[in-house]
Amino acid sequence: MNVTRRGFLKLTASGIGATSVAALGFSSRQVLADVRLFKLTHTTETRNTCPYCSVGCGVILYGLGDRSKNARTDIIHIEGDPDHPVNRGTLCPKGASLLDFVHSPSRLRFPEYRAPGSSEWKRVSWDFALERIARLMKEDRDKNFVAKNAKGQTVNRWPTTAFLAASASSNESGYIFHKVIRALGGVCFDNQARV
Repeated sequence: MNVTRRGFLKLTASGIGATSVAALGFSSRQVLADVRLFKLTHTTETRNTCPYCSVGCGVILYGLGDRSKNARTDIIHIEGDPDHPVNRGTLCPKGASLLDFVHSPSRLRFPEYRAPGSSEWKRVSWDFALERIARLMKEDRDKNFVAKNAKGQTVNRWPTTAFLAASASSNESGYIFHKVIRALGGVCFDNQARV
C-alpha cells in the first residue's frame, strides 16, 4: 500500500477524531441517555487555609452529609480557592494532597499526654489539655517574670517561654495573638506565615 503524506495525515486525523468521539461517550445511545450528577452537587463548601507551609494558600473543602445533630460530615474533595489573593486557586503538590491528610488513619485527632517518666501517650480531654497548658504558663510566668532591669527601669518581660502562631492563622488572629502575648510580657514570639 502506497500512502502519501497527505493521505497519512487524513487517515490519522479521522482515526483520532473517531476515537475521541467514542471516548467522550458519543458512541452509545445508553451513554447519551444517562444523566450523571456532578460529584459536588449536594456538598457544603467551607473555606480554609492550607496547614502545610507559611505561604497561607486558601482552600475550599467540600463536605458531604446532612449536617444533622450527631452526624459527621465527610470531606470528599479539596481544591484551591480561586478568590483567595495568595494562591488564586492554585495549590502545590502538598496542598493538592490535603484529602489524603484529612483521611489519614495516623492523623492525630485528640490531645494526648505523656506523664513524666512514662513511655506511653494517653488520650486526654481538651479541658485537661487546655487547663494544663494554662497552669504551666502561669507557673513559668510567675517564676520568671522580670519587672525591672538592672538599671531599675520597668520592663515587664517574660523571657523564658516562646510562642509561635501557625501558618494557617489569618492576619486578624495573628494580630490578636501578638497583642495577647505582648500583654503577658512575652518577648519571644513569631508567626510562621509572616503575612
